[in-house]
Amino acid sequence: MKEINKKITNCKKCPRLVNFREKVALEKRKQYQNEVYWGKPVPGFGDENAEILILGLAPAAHGGNRTGRLFTGDKSAEFLFKCLFKSNLANQPSSVYIGDGLKLKNIYITAALKCVPPFDKPNSNELESCFNFLKKELDSLQNIKTILTLGKIAFDACLKFFQIKKSKAKFIHGKEYMTESNKKIVACYHPSPRNVNTKRINERGMVDLLTKIYDLHR
Repeated sequence: MKEINKKITNCKKCPRLVNFREKVALEKRKQYQNEVYWGKPVPGFGDENAEILILGLAPAAHGGNRTGRLFTGDKSAEFLFKCLFKSNLANQPSSVYIGDGLKLKNIYITAALKCVPPFDKPNSNELESCFNFLKKELDSLQNIKTILTLGKIAFDACLKFFQIKKSKAKFIHGKEYMTESNKKIVACYHPSPRNVNTKRINERGMVDLLTKIYDLHR
C-alpha cells in the first residue's frame, strides 16, 4: 500500500485537477493563511488489515487538500468522526491534522477521486483515471468485508469495481447489496454540510448505521 500511496501522491494525470488543487493551496482560505497546504492528491489511510472500508468522494478543498489526510480539518470530518467515535470505530471524536493522535478501529478510509475537483464535481475522465488507483487499493485491502460508500459517486465507483450493473443496484441511503465475492456494499449519504444542514442525514441515524457495521465485525 505504501507504494500505491506514493504513486497517488505523485500523480499529475488530470490538468484541471492539478490546476485547481494548486490554486486552492496557493490562495488559501483566510483562516489558514499561515498554514502550508498539502495541495497534492490525497491517499487513503487507516488499518490496512481492516474489514471495513469507508469510501468517500474526494478531498475537501480546505480539508484534505490542506491537511494531506482525507476527512481531516473540515465540516464533513467533524460530523463523520463524531459519529465514528460514538460507534467505537475511532479513538477520538475529531480529525484535525496529521499527527493529532487519531486511530481508526478496523477501518480504512479512501476516496473515489484523489484530488479536490472544482465545485465538488469531477468529470468522467477524471474518475476513470482515478479508478485505476482505487482498483489497486481494493485489490491490496485483502480483508475488507463491508464497504460504506459516502455518496453516489463513491457508490458507483464501488459497483464498477465489483462489475455490478447500475440497474441491479440503486443508490438508496441505508440500502445494502452483496457482491458475488460476498462483500457487503452499504449506500450512505455523504456527510457534507449541505446534507447535514438540510437534515438529509443526521447524527443519530449515522451512528445507528455505523454501530450496525461495527457490530458485524467485532
